Amino acid sequence: MIRYYLEFERPIEELELKIDELKRASDGKDIDISSEIRKLEKKVNDLRSEIFSSLTPWQKTLIARHPDRPYTMDYINMMTSDFVELHGDRRFADDPAVIAGMAKINGIAITIAGHQKGRGIKERIYRNFGQPHPEGYRKALRVMKLAEKFKKPVITFIDTPGAYPGIGAEERGQAEAIAVNLMEMSKLKTPIISVVIGEGGSGGALALGIADRMYMLEHASYSVISPEGCAAILWKKNGDLSAADFSKAADALKLTAQDLMDFKIIDGIIPEPLGGAHRDPEAMAKSVSDFILNAIEELKTRTQAKLLEDRYKRFRKIGTFVEEAE
Repeated sequence: MIRYYLEFERPIEELELKIDELKRASDGKDIDISSEIRKLEKKVNDLRSEIFSSLTPWQKTLIARHPDRPYTMDYINMMTSDFVELHGDRRFADDPAVIAGMAKINGIAITIAGHQKGRGIKERIYRNFGQPHPEGYRKALRVMKLAEKFKKPVITFIDTPGAYPGIGAEERGQAEAIAVNLMEMSKLKTPIISVVIGEGGSGGALALGIADRMYMLEHASYSVISPEGCAAILWKKNGDLSAADFSKAADALKLTAQDLMDFKIIDGIIPEPLGGAHRDPEAMAKSVSDFILNAIEELKTRTQAKLLEDRYKRFRKIGTFVEEAE
């Protein structure tokens, strides 16, 4: 059941509340208003199609952050079997903002690491709102090293506003932990497949994003900085920032899956159910699973040397530059 509507979804909310009201009014009574309900349901679908066919980058960012959106643990529960979660980085502590462990997907043994934001205030505080400490990245890397040892593919789910910027995290080497993950993942001798399932923010996302195949959900975002952070740096002076400023920043950042596909930074866009992944989590999980299984099938035939060479080339070719003679 949808518990939360975004501002631009208010017209949809009004119609769906009306449909629920009519269904309750006719429940157990000798009143046939099914034709009226069907008309309203068609109107809702048409309206949703119209709204979601012309979303702005800022609106897509809001959908990527939707509180009802499936998180890493939801995909693990829907897609995999025999999941065994591993805890701790063997240096300092366990970080609940990152979930990591072993599982099977369609009978294939894999390892999984992903951000977890949490639902409800209590769990969100426990998960630190999906913002990992250094030990979260070190835990993820420890599991990836196990995958390399036992020749199992690595699957990562990216969904974080960014790495936690607190004093304790900095004291324990936040930047170093991210940098080590980038280095070690670049030379990991086993296939890596990353999926941006929600919000991919800054180095906190990139630390799980060095992969042979990178996919994004249709309404996910992936950027070096949040629109709010970008707007604050560029335009905040004396007055407060507005949604218009955030929208302007989101347009400039080119953070949507469609933008990143055009830039050849990602390898594919996974379509979402109409209205977003939270409208039909089971269907969304099936689509994500199909993309992952296809990637595993493609990558498993490559030798370790070929895998590492192609991964290196994949990142070296990102971006363009022009040399001019003096």
